[in-house]
Amino acid sequence: MFLGEHQHSLDDKGRLTIPARFREHLGPAFIATRGLDHCLFVYPMEEWKQLEQKIRQLPLMKADARAFSRFFFSGAVELELDKQGRVNLPNHLTEYAKLEKDCMVLGVSSRVEIWSKPLWEGYYDQSEETFNEIAEKLVDFDLQF
Repeated sequence: MFLGEHQHSLDDKGRLTIPARFREHLGPAFIATRGLDHCLFVYPMEEWKQLEQKIRQLPLMKADARAFSRFFFSGAVELELDKQGRVNLPNHLTEYAKLEKDCMVLGVSSRVEIWSKPLWEGYYDQSEETFNEIAEKLVDFDLQF
């Protein structure tokens, strides 16, 4: 399980340090792709395979399902950590997530999210204001806090 938020910097070569506590759960190779809200989603290989199976079950005849599948899979890349615990993010992903220098690496249960620090701060500030309203809407999912 991935938890917490960590600030790291993207270096001039597009490398980002992955927090040590996340590395062992990601394993030697993992998948990164375009996520929602202009962040990157990073999945351990086993989690990716399970998600892939679910997405493959979406109805091919529905335009929204095809569009989501294309967007999600076409941006996906297999990555590995270097000896310093860094990952080299490809340009299409850094451009999508607007990653420049300061980044946030978040643990979100079964995945890691990589955000531009300014985008994360804006998203966090907006979500913090409506957190209670969002929690009330989730009562339909039988979540108990």
